Amino acid sequence: MNWVTDNLGLILDLTLVHLRQSIIPIVLGFVLSLPLGWVAWRYRLVRGPIIVLTGLLYTIPSLALLILLPTVAGYSARSEANLMVALTIYAIAILVRAVSDGLDSVDDDVRQAATATGFASFRRFWTVEFPLAGPVILAGLRVTAVSTISLATVGILIGVSNLGYLFTNGLDRRIIAEVFAGVIAVVVIALILDLILLLIGRALMPWTTAASRVTASRAVPVRAAA
Repeated sequence: MNWVTDNLGLILDLTLVHLRQSIIPIVLGFVLSLPLGWVAWRYRLVRGPIIVLTGLLYTIPSLALLILLPTVAGYSARSEANLMVALTIYAIAILVRAVSDGLDSVDDDVRQAATATGFASFRRFWTVEFPLAGPVILAGLRVTAVSTISLATVGILIGVSNLGYLFTNGLDRRIIAEVFAGVIAVVVIALILDLILLLIGRALMPWTTAASRVTASRAVPVRAAA
């Protein structure tokens, strides 16, 4: 505990850096996954290849990806850009399927009703399909957020400093408190970000909360009168 109290400033600074390195890839991955997921849902012929290829991206070992990307893109392997590009790729690997599955969960009758009332494809997507697909997409986004925050620690292995520094430095110096501080910091920010996404989802999609309450009330068994 003495090490933690003596180095709270360092932990806070690394936490803020870690958040920046994680949030940017999450946002970029989400933005890039929307058109890819839509194409995968809209055109059944290419759905399989898109889902499989993007899913395979997640199977690439993180350290190997961090080494390969600079040779292809031409930037420094030790730059934050290298880490964030890799994290964005992993985010896309998760979110493309989530977007496609979310759009697939929208009832066709709802689409037909929106079209019948004069909604063009673009307007129907943003005002009808995307909101109704929101719960499935949000679930994928929450998984992506936790995964990205965890994977970001690998950046320290290529010289990109973040909370992963507490792991390697603590192991090198045999300071167990430092390692535990890094683990706890990663878990805490992952939980906080997950909670923020959950609250945002409830604020933007209040009908999901109402529906879950109705379902729960219906699931309560009714006791027979004595």
